[in-house]
Amino acid sequence: MSLIMSLMLFFGNMKPTEALPSLIQKGKASFYSKKFTGRKTAYGERVSPDALEGAHLRLPLNTLVEVTNLDNNRSVIVRINDRGPFTKGRVIDLTHAAAHALGMISKGVANVSLRVVGKGRAIAMAPLTNPFSIPVAYQPMLEPVL
Repeated sequence: MSLIMSLMLFFGNMKPTEALPSLIQKGKASFYSKKFTGRKTAYGERVSPDALEGAHLRLPLNTLVEVTNLDNNRSVIVRINDRGPFTKGRVIDLTHAAAHALGMISKGVANVSLRVVGKGRAIAMAPLTNPFSIPVAYQPMLEPVL
């Protein structure tokens, strides 16, 4: 009994990305419909179809995740900035750009694997009126991994 309690205390204090830095999860991915463009995410940002971002139910916000389409082996790294998906059987919701990089636009849903690759960084502390005013040094360097 004390062993179980010790393990619970040990792992209870760790964040998921610290406990399993290369956590792998498999399931189905979908992508945001156009009606979500401009809406606020759980992180307080606006949904942009051109960003490489996604929604996950349990991973900490700002976690970087490599998503691999298991049907064509295309991969992309996305930053988790929202909660979801809330459809049974789905593990991640992606932006349109991330879904396009994975080649899943025509099907709408794809079998994927997720691997945590690190922790992202905040882009700005205050909301910006012009997204092009962010200096290049502060823009996230997320590109599809092909």
